[in-house]
Amino acid sequence: MRRVWLLLLVVALSVDATGRPSAQAPHRNRLATQTSPYLLLHAGDPVDWYPWGPEAFDKARREGKPIFLSIGYSTCHWCHVMRDESFSNPAIAALMNRDFVSIKVDREERPDIDRVYMAYIQSVAGGGWPASVFLTPDLQPFFGATYLPPEDRGGQVGFRRTLEGLSQMWATDRANVLEAAKSGSQVIAAMSQAGGKASAPAGVKVLEATYAALRSSYDATHGGFGGAPKFPRPVVLNFLLRHHARTGARPALAATVGTLRAMAHGGIRDHIGGGFHRYTTDADWHVPHFEKMLYDQAQLAVAYVDAYQVTKEPLLREVARETLDYTLRDMRSPEGGFFSAEDADSLAPPVDGAAARRKEGAFYLWTDREVRARLEPGVAEVVTYVYDIRPDGNVPAAFDIEGHLAGGNVLHLRHSVAETAAHFRLTPREVQTRLARGRVALREARAARPRPALDDKVLVSWNGMMMSALARAAQVFDEPRYLTAARDVARFIESTLYNPKTGRLTRRFRAGRAEIDGVLEDYAFLIQGLLDLYEASFDPRWIAWAIRLQTEQDRLFLDAKAGGYFSTTADAPDLVARFKDDYDGPEPSANSVSSMNLLRLWQLTDRRAWRDRADRLFGALAGRPSLTGLPQLAVALDFSLSKPRQIVIAGRPGAADTRALLKLVHARFMPGKILLLADGGAWQKQLSGWLPTLEGMHPLAGRAAIYVCENYVCRLPTSDLAVAAALLDGKAVSPVP
Repeated sequence: MRRVWLLLLVVALSVDATGRPSAQAPHRNRLATQTSPYLLLHAGDPVDWYPWGPEAFDKARREGKPIFLSIGYSTCHWCHVMRDESFSNPAIAALMNRDFVSIKVDREERPDIDRVYMAYIQSVAGGGWPASVFLTPDLQPFFGATYLPPEDRGGQVGFRRTLEGLSQMWATDRANVLEAAKSGSQVIAAMSQAGGKASAPAGVKVLEATYAALRSSYDATHGGFGGAPKFPRPVVLNFLLRHHARTGARPALAATVGTLRAMAHGGIRDHIGGGFHRYTTDADWHVPHFEKMLYDQAQLAVAYVDAYQVTKEPLLREVARETLDYTLRDMRSPEGGFFSAEDADSLAPPVDGAAARRKEGAFYLWTDREVRARLEPGVAEVVTYVYDIRPDGNVPAAFDIEGHLAGGNVLHLRHSVAETAAHFRLTPREVQTRLARGRVALREARAARPRPALDDKVLVSWNGMMMSALARAAQVFDEPRYLTAARDVARFIESTLYNPKTGRLTRRFRAGRAEIDGVLEDYAFLIQGLLDLYEASFDPRWIAWAIRLQTEQDRLFLDAKAGGYFSTTADAPDLVARFKDDYDGPEPSANSVSSMNLLRLWQLTDRRAWRDRADRLFGALAGRPSLTGLPQLAVALDFSLSKPRQIVIAGRPGAADTRALLKLVHARFMPGKILLLADGGAWQKQLSGWLPTLEGMHPLAGRAAIYVCENYVCRLPTSDLAVAAALLDGKAVSPVP
């Protein structure tokens, strides 16, 4: 494999790159009929783009041309750069149109395609987007890269020379190209089989090894794990909080809260409008890559809610609410779902008479002059001190790769309220008042700027995550509007993206069109959201739907031989491999989420088959020394090794005594629990069809009662709040008569 790649590279380097062929750019290419915001961005390119599908494949086979596959997404900064530099260049487009069949794929709409070819790119070029892959007409990869500059730059071969070199190789030395394609296919096949062999389920030792590895990588100075660039990776925090809950390990809690505080203080958080950017280019959370993704908002909101439950720290509650309120304000669709992302780039004001141009971070950066012009002096001095706003900007040149951020300030909390009060001889309340006024004024000023582009497609998987976040926050913060929003998401998906006759999901909705068959993550994340929505609303219809979806997921994706789930169906067209997702990255693996879904469904229905399926999944994916690459799977493994608790409140929904008992439950972080409501009516009757033990659970002497059970063996119920609190805390007490 390496020999073939070196040969291809040498040939590419040897081609003379003189001359710029000309071509008449088509006014609109085939992407103009697509719905994806990312594909539509390229509809006006002079490249003769095709969407993924038979038309492109037939052309490549009929004309004997290789395929150039470009995979990206609408908020990908370097995807924009490659479009501006190469795909909008008529000369480069002419080369592509003459010698290749060019295909564009939105990785967020088609994670199945992205997963196959990203596995290949990671083996040869390190991974990342945009993904640039050259394929034979039968879809076998023979060359891969990520971003390529248009011309040779900084020792990197340019895109033009890559096109010319590979075109020449295809024409004159196809045997070597086909050898590389064969090797590329073998790479994909090998990676698709990783983790596919069943083994004995992992035990507590794996959890301890996972904790030890994560603890050793914790950055105690800046928070987070590892060095620059810094990514949130909430799945790690989920595991550490549960490890603390199970073992009492203080360092696990310290690493979780330390990371969440550091992010709350850093520039990765949008201190003016709420929400979080994708990652930071430095190690101390200061200089972000400015895109905002729905899946980050959902997962981080849950992490802050959970940490608040444990610590009751006001900052954590403030950030969780601010993040959810941002999504409700700026990312919610009129139909009730949530849009996918906001771009990192936006139009910057024109400088010295030049035309306005798109720059990364333009919407979020501030100059000292702008801030002082917008705020009254007493407010400006506090705001600039707290948020480290400097006359010459606060972005280190080392992290301003393209020079877009020079002279700008990324707001981050440099000084605390107490430090600021002492510095200006103010009271803490005066500082907080001035900060609040300053943020409102800057938010109003920022609203007049050109906003970053909005990727307004609605994906089932990410909306399932958002449903979970809203449902969790509704419980912990007793916030009805979060519960209403979570219900709206469920109803929207049910009415628009679910076919009750077939039981199948459609993945994406945009511009009135529901399209693309659902993949594993759509089922897994939606089931998780529905189970969380049940525990916030207690309407068993959401459990019933979750059961139907899990049954369909098992039918479509289950590996009955080795355990676990494939990411795609067996009949998915035009895919050269079928993968099992086995890495918890920016998004958790759908297998990790499925393992917890199965365990929860087992507890809710007492169907042993769900538990057995989870055990087989652990056997397929957890047979490794530690689960640092799968911390969300470790969360489920932790649950499976514990004694599950069923907490049943017997009382009228919404009644004061029922709410008082629920408040006790919601005040505690109890990750190993299932929460149910026995309402004495139709809801309890439906639940009893799954769990007959619920039939006999009733209020006591007309007052709501709580039943605390382990493996369906329950302590005596009680209506006394003090006794209930002791039972929830695991203390051996007798109910008050």
